[in-house]
Amino acid sequence: MRQPRRGRPGAFSGVSMAVYNYDVVVIGTGPAGEGAAMNAVKAGRKVAVVDDRPQVGGNCTHLGTIPSKALRHSVRQIMQYNNNPLFRQIGEPRWFSFADVLKSAEQVIAKQVSSRTGYYARNRIDTFFGTASFCDEHTIEVVHLNGMVETLVAKQFVIATGSRPYRPADVDFTHPRIYDSDTILSLGHTPRRLIIYGAGVIGCEYASIFSGLGVLVDLIDNRDQLLSFLDDEISDSLSYHLRNNNVLIRHNEEYERVEGLGNGVILHLKSGKKIKADAFLWSNGRTGNTDKLGLENIGLKANGRGQIQVDEHYRTEVSNIYAAGDVIGWPSLASAAYDQGRSAAGSITENDSWRFVDDVPTGIYTIPEISSVGKTERELTQAKVPYEVGKAFFKSMARAQIAVEKAGMLKILFHRETLEVLGVHCFGYQASEIVHIGQAIMNQKGEANTLKYFINTTFNYPTMAEAYRVAAYDGLNRLF
Repeated sequence: MRQPRRGRPGAFSGVSMAVYNYDVVVIGTGPAGEGAAMNAVKAGRKVAVVDDRPQVGGNCTHLGTIPSKALRHSVRQIMQYNNNPLFRQIGEPRWFSFADVLKSAEQVIAKQVSSRTGYYARNRIDTFFGTASFCDEHTIEVVHLNGMVETLVAKQFVIATGSRPYRPADVDFTHPRIYDSDTILSLGHTPRRLIIYGAGVIGCEYASIFSGLGVLVDLIDNRDQLLSFLDDEISDSLSYHLRNNNVLIRHNEEYERVEGLGNGVILHLKSGKKIKADAFLWSNGRTGNTDKLGLENIGLKANGRGQIQVDEHYRTEVSNIYAAGDVIGWPSLASAAYDQGRSAAGSITENDSWRFVDDVPTGIYTIPEISSVGKTERELTQAKVPYEVGKAFFKSMARAQIAVEKAGMLKILFHRETLEVLGVHCFGYQASEIVHIGQAIMNQKGEANTLKYFINTTFNYPTMAEAYRVAAYDGLNRLF
């Protein structure tokens, strides 16, 4: 039973009704919900948050970003131990089960929940744990697991309920060997062979994780190139490294049916191929969590993917209701979701903290990882922009050699006449950190965005950041 909060009656049991009034109620406590709640309360609003779990953090903390990235980190450490000759003095390569590795992720999740719970408590934000649904545009009901019902009345609402894996009706997800990217976290054994259907960001990340544990992975892609939104050279590098680690990539394939067996799964493809494995991971598309919100009661309608349409101020078609994060679609990244939530609250409070979030770096936590910001070579070529390329290969970087992380490169695309930085693409060790230096320069106005910054700035040595200096010199040497 939840403890009474300030200004509230004592807790009670049974199907009863209590009414609480707020300025802003945020539905969902993932990155978008947290960003909205914190910005609103800092602006002096009385705020409450609602989550359908008994803990804050949303899908990002419990099922998505945090678990998968913690898993990836542990697997990468295992790979380093098994592949580094130095550690042979300690012992032979070791085998770890998926369940063993998952324990480290669970520890991170617990720490994240504790931290985020503290944020809400320190800022005097009331938390409700239950399923929220709209009665009208100013009222929601929260139904708790024990049947208790509470009513929240607010001037404004922010919908930040996130998303979940899309599940086609013809795939039996009740079968014990068929998983999606949420339920895979309940996998209690390590399969010898795994089929991953869907080669988007999540599919590629899990292909890296499982192949790093020695699992033979069949990665099924319904396109002709992995992550086609990336720079072509980066996409090709990812394909090479996945294949080098026993991932079999099958492009231009679509499933016909998924057959669950007592000892495995057979994937039947429309091309006539059949693939058998010990387990199957569906990783193809996501759906917004809007089906339980009672949107019909306020005149809102989600699209076919469960997403809510908003304007540039994150306002829905109902003027006092806003939405942010995965539930509105692009770019469906935790980093962007937090800023979208803050901006939605900024629109509500008019405290000059609003911005439309469109400058978003890509971070993909495969092994090796990928990050990029700005234009690709393909886009610049199509737009007939006279650009040049500067590259720094990690195999020549002292810090990468020290870390025994020699795979990868930094690639800078810049205008050959003005030297304006147009795009930064990184593949390899610390890519998701390195990209932010380039992003900071690209966001400078006018002549401050220049490749010369990397020439005229002294970088610590040895660091991965000095790859910018190497790439800048490489690019300038191509000019004539």
